[in-house]
Amino acid sequence: MKKRLLACTSALVSATALSGCGLLPGEGPGTRTVTVWLMKNSVSDDFLARFTEAYEKENPSVELEVTFQEWTGIGKKVTSALESGDTPDVIEVGNTQVAQYAETDKLYDLTLESVRDLGREDWLPGLAEPGSIKGSQYGIPWYAANRVVIYNKDLFRRAGIEEPPKTRAQWFDDTEKLNDGDTQGIYLAGQDWYTLAGFIWDEGGELAVEKGGEWVGSLDSPAALKGMDVYRQLQSLGSGPTDADEENPPQAQVFAKGDVAQIIAAPNAASAIIKGNPGLKDKLGFFPIPGKTADKPCAVFTGGSDLIIPEKARERGAAIDVVKALAGEKWQTDLARTMSYVPNKSTLASVVDGQAATAAMAVAAARGRATPNSPQWAAVETDNPIKPYMTAVLEGQDPKQAAKAASNRITDALSG
Repeated sequence: MKKRLLACTSALVSATALSGCGLLPGEGPGTRTVTVWLMKNSVSDDFLARFTEAYEKENPSVELEVTFQEWTGIGKKVTSALESGDTPDVIEVGNTQVAQYAETDKLYDLTLESVRDLGREDWLPGLAEPGSIKGSQYGIPWYAANRVVIYNKDLFRRAGIEEPPKTRAQWFDDTEKLNDGDTQGIYLAGQDWYTLAGFIWDEGGELAVEKGGEWVGSLDSPAALKGMDVYRQLQSLGSGPTDADEENPPQAQVFAKGDVAQIIAAPNAASAIIKGNPGLKDKLGFFPIPGKTADKPCAVFTGGSDLIIPEKARERGAAIDVVKALAGEKWQTDLARTMSYVPNKSTLASVVDGQAATAAMAVAAARGRATPNSPQWAAVETDNPIKPYMTAVLEGQDPKQAAKAASNRITDALSG
């Protein structure tokens, strides 16, 4: 196998410099080196080894060089590489980051490939929509993850609840029943704004909307206010703090104490729960956040990654083929089963049947969404006005006034 997994960026730069004439030491004539940046821990060493060996065997004129990047500071690093022209050929980026990179006009337009070769019509919306800027597809969906309800099976049984709820009304009734004595029906921190976003979308609202080419906050719309009221009702069925998010304290640690019936979290929180309380290992269950009707789960924020190709990629043609392979059915199936991710297409959801947590994610992912597709959205999250807005409502302030103030701050941040 010809693969080279480079441990640091300096190694990648050295390799790229040597490949300026199309050859690296030891390579035969015509061999092309495709350089790939992946994010740390996005794939296992075993998956990468399998993919690289198989791909290079099927494409003997191509050699893959992969480096892992840290999430911290990655935005500046990718933007600098795009601007300099000294870029890798394929880059993994967060699905909500595509817009800021597309704004540089340095990404290759993959619309043709997405329609012709990659089955764009079946992509998960939470990955596909952020990758589409003004009608052009720059980000190719790779993998997804989203929040589900993690619950304590023992506490459900003690409350006489035999199976997870399928509708919001039933969920609220069950949670109220669970919220009794020393047991919290649900631990929901007051500033879990990703969960709030799902309720807002489920009611037909938005965090921000584009009007006349400008983005404006819309938390004060009637639909968004309904979503906040759904959150308020649910949050009251436990003892979560009103003025902190799900990481303060980490909600997995709270759940691990054994007296919380439910939390809303990505399934990987189960590992932290079990680490904190090994006795809960066989007592955890998972279900999609229920929607208004049994046939449609609640909308959820979809996290995950897209693959992009810089406009100045030296091996653009080969890079496109690498992306097609990574986003195709064979390697999507392998990646989903190996890493417990949701694959990039709704039609592939069945490949994770038998993995309870991932299967619950896959059901919800069909209604996944992403944050507003503005290149300035990161500025909103830097000093997030949604969090204090939520606290204000939960502590009794007028929802419409608080929403209007938060919407104005979102508009200011999105104005750049």
